[in-house]
Amino acid sequence: MPVGKERRGERRGLMSHYWNPVYGALRAAAMRADTFVGALEIFLVVGFVIALAGTFIFVGLASYVRTGVTQSFDESVLRWMGAHHSKLTDSLMLEITALGTGMVVMMIVLVAGLFLTLTQHKYSALLLLVSTFGGLVLNTVLKMGFHRPRPQVIEWGTQAVSSSFPSGHAMSAAIVYSTVAYLAARLNRRLWARWTMMTLALVLIVAISASRMYLGVHYPSDVVAGVVIGLAWAGFCMATLEAIQRYAERRAPEVMREEKPAPPAS
Repeated sequence: MPVGKERRGERRGLMSHYWNPVYGALRAAAMRADTFVGALEIFLVVGFVIALAGTFIFVGLASYVRTGVTQSFDESVLRWMGAHHSKLTDSLMLEITALGTGMVVMMIVLVAGLFLTLTQHKYSALLLLVSTFGGLVLNTVLKMGFHRPRPQVIEWGTQAVSSSFPSGHAMSAAIVYSTVAYLAARLNRRLWARWTMMTLALVLIVAISASRMYLGVHYPSDVVAGVVIGLAWAGFCMATLEAIQRYAERRAPEVMREEKPAPPAS
């Protein structure tokens, strides 16, 4: 092929009719990403897509819950867990579920927010606060809207108030622990450390969610719904922070005095 000749004019095979629009979209996205407005738009769109996907899954699950489709499965899981209780596991689950209580979550947010502010990551601290308190408001609104009674399948292992759907513990854990892990990962240069932080956050979210079912105060559909909508909201907030930083790098350098960029992975 002559030097300098464009490859875009060549045929890419029998599937070129389907792939050409994809390649075109990728080229357009790459070109847009070279401008500060493009970078801003791309991250905001990603955040919107994450939020939309999570909302779509949540709405679908909520419709099944309302019509009673999940009830048999929910109760079967709780009965199975009730049949496998032990004193050691009971104590362990009480400790784990405490990690999702309001007081513990607020202390984690305050400590992490203070650290981020002192290390010149003001917008990261703001993201954490908005993500956490926005999630609390969203959970309250959803609980009031669905007003699902708490399970009465097995004896409760802890006290619980308010309605059951979605799980407040699962939702707050998904928001706070995923956001804290993401912000901590942004400050770490090593790729393996970043993945370790995110993995630990995932383990905590799963453990707290499982503890709510084991203790008999939530159905499986409650905790799944809480995790899904929590991660959707947290993902949107994370994408917004990335968009702010891309914008600041190009057109608002004064912002970078309050939000140091994340170090490159190594």
